[in-house]
Amino acid sequence: MRLGVMFERDLPPESLIPFARSLDDTQVEDLWVVEDLGWTGSISSAATALAVTERLRVGIGITPAPLRNPALLAMELGNLARVHPHRLAAGIGHGVQDWMRRVGALAPSPLALLEETVVAVRALLRGETVTLEGRAVRLDGVSLVHPPAVPPPVLAGVVRPRSLELSGRVAQGTILPEGFGPQRVGEAREMISAGGGKDDHELVVFVHLYVGDDPERVREAVRPAAVEQAGFLGVAPEDVPMAAGSAGEAADVVRSLWEAGADTVVLRPVGSEPLEHVDRVLAALR
Repeated sequence: MRLGVMFERDLPPESLIPFARSLDDTQVEDLWVVEDLGWTGSISSAATALAVTERLRVGIGITPAPLRNPALLAMELGNLARVHPHRLAAGIGHGVQDWMRRVGALAPSPLALLEETVVAVRALLRGETVTLEGRAVRLDGVSLVHPPAVPPPVLAGVVRPRSLELSGRVAQGTILPEGFGPQRVGEAREMISAGGGKDDHELVVFVHLYVGDDPERVREAVRPAAVEQAGFLGVAPEDVPMAAGSAGEAADVVRSLWEAGADTVVLRPVGSEPLEHVDRVLAALR
């Protein structure tokens, strides 16, 4: 069971360096970076975090397949994996469809694009020469000159049943967004297995974190995040599980996600002082 922390997209990009260095001195195993429209690029963020740390695995959650040619993506990931072996986890997803539309990258078949991108990127990272004439991806005799000796795991960031089965079929792991409680995590694990996911298929689950002793203050602090994620998932805000409350209550939520089948739980701290919340839940998890 692994524990990770997300670098919140609203924080100034330059604060990633002290943030990553601070986490490197804790028992947290992972630091995850994101790529959302208008915020920051995930590859540059991952490269920065890897360069200023020694121990942490850095996860990318996620690069949107519509924005990334698989050959270029494999080149970027392969470079990071060579320079920082065993310390990269690469997530690829559909991307938020409205965001993809706004930048002119909406895919006619998001499922086909994601599957073909994951298959191509994994093959290229293994050092293979790839020719693929797919519905969405076309490569003609492409290979990496410097493939990594240890290819990084490629995970699919997905939500819905068909995409979860796809992830089990072609990816080495699955990333679930904030808002999946223990029951939905268990259901997702079953769908991944139905697609062919094996025991070593890593399931990564994100969850919002806020530690406080005043219940009303906690509710007010997490409400905007709950509303935003509820809109994305199509559920009511009160149905978005969060690691929120006292340090013990937050730690219990993390444990419940592990028990439900999550291999890695990634905390997404809410607020301007994220490491304070991380420190408190770490103490409760000891």
